[in-house]
Amino acid sequence: MKIPGIRDYVIEKLHYILYPKTIAVIGASRDPNKIGHQILRNLVEGGFKGKIYPVNPKAKEILGLKAYPSVKDILDEIDLAVVVVPAPFVKQVIQDCAEKEVKGVIVISAGFSEVGNKKEEDEIVEICRKHKIPLIGPNIVGVLNSSYRLNASFAPSLPFSGKIALISQSGALIIGLIGWTWQYRVGLSKIISIGNKADVDFSELIVYLTEKDEETNCIAIYMEGTDAGRELMEACKRAAGKKPIVILKAGFSKRGEIATMSHTGSMAGSARVYEAAFKQSYVIRAEDLMDLYDKALALSYQPPAMNDNIIIITNGGGAGVLATDAAEEYGIPLQDTPPDLAEKLKKYMPPFGSTKNPVDLTGEANEDWYYGAIVETANHPEIGGIIVIYCHTAITDPMKIATGVSEAAKIAREHRKPIVACFIGGEEVERVSNWLKEQHIPTYPTPVRAVRAMAALREYGRIIERVKRGE
Repeated sequence: MKIPGIRDYVIEKLHYILYPKTIAVIGASRDPNKIGHQILRNLVEGGFKGKIYPVNPKAKEILGLKAYPSVKDILDEIDLAVVVVPAPFVKQVIQDCAEKEVKGVIVISAGFSEVGNKKEEDEIVEICRKHKIPLIGPNIVGVLNSSYRLNASFAPSLPFSGKIALISQSGALIIGLIGWTWQYRVGLSKIISIGNKADVDFSELIVYLTEKDEETNCIAIYMEGTDAGRELMEACKRAAGKKPIVILKAGFSKRGEIATMSHTGSMAGSARVYEAAFKQSYVIRAEDLMDLYDKALALSYQPPAMNDNIIIITNGGGAGVLATDAAEEYGIPLQDTPPDLAEKLKKYMPPFGSTKNPVDLTGEANEDWYYGAIVETANHPEIGGIIVIYCHTAITDPMKIATGVSEAAKIAREHRKPIVACFIGGEEVERVSNWLKEQHIPTYPTPVRAVRAMAALREYGRIIERVKRGE
């Protein structure tokens, strides 16, 4: 059911869904193979510090917690109700939640508009809207909040903690991508599965995360479709210049549109319409899932690039050439190194090095050369951002290089100059790359991905410029 505009009560009450003090799991099960059991276990084992109330009329106790026949039998106030009963029973459960004055509801249960059962879906939404209870779902994995230790989902674990909030129409993607967050150190603050988005849509979540959530620096979205395009554009415009939004839009092909309808009951819509809407509302588009993570990672930890003069510092000529080609392809073609900066950079390379852009420190480059070259570049007033590339050699220690980069990045941050890195090598280099990401330096395994991330930082810089000009 289409939202009737961005609602103030939803923005206020989403806090109870993402930061609840009391949770009722309605449909909690004693059977370890049931989703209702897994959600309860995730809340307990995930470290949630609030009170948890299992609701199951056939149980007295589950996982050591007293069970209740109905949410109405719980004496405590309930901030969040997690509903995981079969679809035919959801309406009565929602009515019980309304009578209990539950503050927010997420419906895990499937079997609604995605299978043509729109009438029952609309009925539960009507109850929630009548009583001003925000509803997320149905047909979702759940919601997760890393710092709050909230795993109100059947995902296997909380993600690696960071500053990206991920909103996704696909639950399976969430489950799969949580593993990526740990493997590649892509830190998430929140994960919100919205499934059929029968009530709360993208727009209200965007406004909440932008205006109310200090733990989120960047909003990443996997979208299949929306019937509230006007509200989505309004929300993105409200976020413009405050927090970047990166959207991966799926379902552009004819077969993809059909798949979208059977997955979440959403209309995929015309590619050109979405592209125009994203451009007007200051959205940064992602090309694929990896691109969504790459761009969001950079935008969550680095300041925007406020001019086009991006300098590449490398120890490998070939990697520099690849980065140069990518820079032109992604809209940040390289400019010449300013002459005064070029003169200073000569101190950090042998005579056969190059001060042109890319700046080639050569394979002899050590941590001191990297540190000095980055600091000199960051100090220069004409430079908008720095891409650091390291190719592993037999005479260099990647951890020492990374330490030099990390220390130099502190100087760059003082000047509001973004840095992204590319570290190329084997397992040792991958470990070092993850360490750099833990220091809030976005690091990638290929020059192209590093350049594409910097291009996103420049795109966001241009968005800020547009907002300031009132465009």
